[in-house]
Amino acid sequence: MVWTPCITKNHRGVCHSVRFGYFLGITISETTFTAIDFESAGTAKGRTDAPVQIGLGTWSVADDISEPFVSFLHCDQAITWAEQKVHGITTDDLAEAPSLLSLWPVLKSRLGAGPVVAHGHGTEKRFLRTFPGHRFGPWIDTLQLARAAWPDQPSHSLGDLCEALGLTEFSQHAPDRGWHDALYDALASLALLKQLVDEFDLADRPLDLLLKPDTSTWHRLRHS
Repeated sequence: MVWTPCITKNHRGVCHSVRFGYFLGITISETTFTAIDFESAGTAKGRTDAPVQIGLGTWSVADDISEPFVSFLHCDQAITWAEQKVHGITTDDLAEAPSLLSLWPVLKSRLGAGPVVAHGHGTEKRFLRTFPGHRFGPWIDTLQLARAAWPDQPSHSLGDLCEALGLTEFSQHAPDRGWHDALYDALASLALLKQLVDEFDLADRPLDLLLKPDTSTWHRLRHS
């Protein structure tokens, strides 16, 4: 397979990647990536969702996966039964937890240093609105990258992809943890990114190749 990016333009005809001019011309091997994942309290009638756990991890071609960080988060609302069944986090786990806002120094240092990785980044972007104008990014969505790279996989969920591709080594950085733990999922998204870079020999290609993957084949297979 030949990796073919699809860089789109905004209404002024300027590539989105130009917004992150510092990264133009930098190769993937010269870049440090930081992944983020949140677990949430869940939505209920009359209230919005809120984060209850955050996980971070770092990956680069030279240094592999490193710097795992995980924390429960203070939350003023009860965790829904449905979400508790997913991630196993209880209100008692949050009793001594810091607020997301208080972790700003950590997030500024980690996420402000380079591209931010998430698997389906909608939730992560939404919860980071706690910090207006943070300017984190560019964002790299491993869900979209996986759809472009392996369009014929029956499922592109993070767990199913890692199982199908035999990705397990990342778990050594998150001992005694599993799926739907924020640290475990953040590190899994980095393992997926590493697999893609290795499999398609992308290390010396430009970083912006990862910003807007071409998922047309996946869409065509999905609707065939």
